[in-house]
Amino acid sequence: MLRVGLTGGLATGKTFVGKTLATLGCHVIFNDEMGHAVMQPGGEAYDGIVAEFGAEFGKEILEDDGRGQKTINRRKLAGLVFHDPARLAKLNALVHPPVRARTKAALEAFERADPDGIAVVEAAILVETGSFRDYAKLIVAVCGEERQIERAMTRDGLTREEVVNRLSRQMPLAEKIRYADFVIDTSGPKENTVAQTKAVYQSLTASKQVGPRNASRSEP
Repeated sequence: MLRVGLTGGLATGKTFVGKTLATLGCHVIFNDEMGHAVMQPGGEAYDGIVAEFGAEFGKEILEDDGRGQKTINRRKLAGLVFHDPARLAKLNALVHPPVRARTKAALEAFERADPDGIAVVEAAILVETGSFRDYAKLIVAVCGEERQIERAMTRDGLTREEVVNRLSRQMPLAEKIRYADFVIDTSGPKENTVAQTKAVYQSLTASKQVGPRNASRSEP
């Protein structure tokens, strides 16, 4: 099975690219969905997050789901810890290991079911963590900064200042592009993004390389 990483920056359209690849026949894993699952009551990270942040933030991050359970409001929690590197590191340490474990299990299941297929893992920080090396190919979704800001404000209900602050803490897209095998620019109409994604898919289907990058290709 060809394993492919898909990444980008805040609101660069990587999820849309991933969904398009899924319609083309790829097995796509969305790490954000994995993160949501491990933070649900009963999920691997739930108790640790409540113990670590519940006492400090209380009702700001915990809300009643209407069925007697306290759920974590991920958006509020992110907003509270994002500006604090120490808190963010603690949250990542609780969330990332179970997400990686779930991703590994999903990839193995896909490979058993479709050994000649293409599996795509969409995640925001593949380059930052170095985990892009686990994939034979890397796709980076990009767009102009103003487009990022507009999308994030609309999608997440953030102020311009909040979005700019988050972007300032992310790895620049120009740096991520240095590691990319394919770059998809999502700045234009969705039809353009779909056309670029289809072209990348065609290249992936023709690819002979299925091993991880760290075994077959040097880094920039």
